[in-house]
Amino acid sequence: MPNKVYLLTGSNVGDSKNLLNQAKLAIEQQLGSITGASSLYQTAPWGNTNQQHFLNQVLEVNTNLNANEVLTTILAIEQQMGRVREAKWAPRTIDIDILFFNDAIINEDDLTVPHPLLHQRRFTLVPLAEIASDLIHPLLHQTIAYLLHQCNDDSVVEKL
Repeated sequence: MPNKVYLLTGSNVGDSKNLLNQAKLAIEQQLGSITGASSLYQTAPWGNTNQQHFLNQVLEVNTNLNANEVLTTILAIEQQMGRVREAKWAPRTIDIDILFFNDAIINEDDLTVPHPLLHQRRFTLVPLAEIASDLIHPLLHQTIAYLLHQCNDDSVVEKL
């Protein structure tokens, strides 16, 4: 049975809409079938707010890869698409984050699942709630809809 992974894609450098589409195609080719995709959202930057707004999208993917293989693959896709890691929360051509991997809880040096900040970020919760509002966070034991309702982040997340 395939693994279900939720990914957040984001871009704020270059033609972000096209870059998100390229990432989506690469994910489908290299990870597995995309079984759900949120709308595109224009979102305010988070962490480092002195930069361009982002476009974000959440994808639900069925994959035969394990969590570490998914991480290796998405890092390779980012690199293929010109991602350069200069500083935390810096502008980027593409960013792909693992939000959930099945209902696994993973705490390794280079991989933490569920994503440790997802419940604090409207730019993650809004598109995730669009496609998986009833999904239960395996650590917080709350639905995505509830976590969005409780989220204190007031940054702008606008559906395109």
